[in-house]
Amino acid sequence: MDLQEEKKSIYSKWPRSTKFALSACAAAVAEIVTFPLDLTKTRLQIQGEAALRKHADGGRGQTAYRGMLGTAVGIVREEGPLKLWQGVTPAIYRHIVYSGVRMVAYEQLRDSVLGKSADDSFPLWKAAVGAWWRGCGPVHGQPHGPGEGADADGGEAQAGRKAPPIVSEGGFRGLWAGWVPNVQRAALVNLGDLTTYDTVKHFLLRNTPLKDNSLCHALASTCSGLVAATMGTPADVVKTRIMNQPRDSNGRGILYKSSTDCLMKSVKGEGLRSLYKGFLPTWMRMAPWSMTFWLTFEQIRRVLGVSSF
Repeated sequence: MDLQEEKKSIYSKWPRSTKFALSACAAAVAEIVTFPLDLTKTRLQIQGEAALRKHADGGRGQTAYRGMLGTAVGIVREEGPLKLWQGVTPAIYRHIVYSGVRMVAYEQLRDSVLGKSADDSFPLWKAAVGAWWRGCGPVHGQPHGPGEGADADGGEAQAGRKAPPIVSEGGFRGLWAGWVPNVQRAALVNLGDLTTYDTVKHFLLRNTPLKDNSLCHALASTCSGLVAATMGTPADVVKTRIMNQPRDSNGRGILYKSSTDCLMKSVKGEGLRSLYKGFLPTWMRMAPWSMTFWLTFEQIRRVLGVSSF
């Protein structure tokens, strides 16, 4: 048995809880480092509906920002630098849940199939499994514990609204607001992130002189971040607007009835370009998030003496 096979054997014997913790740690590091970019992206995406919110709120509107840098500077100037991490706690909770689940499940399924294959090829089932596990993650992670929605509270907190007001305005149903577009967005993002990284990394190892090191991991994560942002931004815009909209006492959205309704109203009112509002900060957030996560994840595995992803 060579060294690589020995490392794979060691990792395969680890309990799932340990593998889960490894993935969760890497995800938490990536979330803390890149969260200000996510908040900036959210503020940019919701300002397009300012006119509708102004009418629904009886004349009160939101501060208008221009561009990613202008948004960040405006938040720091008007609300203080710590506001750039507003909502980071539920965001970390969310990633602990579904980043851990999707990584453990995906890798176990991948290795069980590839272990029977002579090469390290990329069958289409990988994309389906990757999308499935990423899509299922937000369903588990959306409301984290009673009264605190991990994804709902995360998005709402970025817009200045916390879980207690969400419950008081729309009941506990409000904590699940936007779960459908959240799953749709997550599935698309995962096709671009997890499966692209997996594919590009092993392609580079098979077809270039690159070794299984940080340079290879960085190149693969750069590609995965770009593809994830391209595929996920339209669904992310819809998800953000649905989760941020005001709700009635029954938890129903006032501005949009569904993700399809939000999509049609956004395109009709602001054009197709509205679906890529915030693409730059989305990409500038996904790229460093993906790189931070994968480099951290791979380095932790290396330090622990087990095989790379």
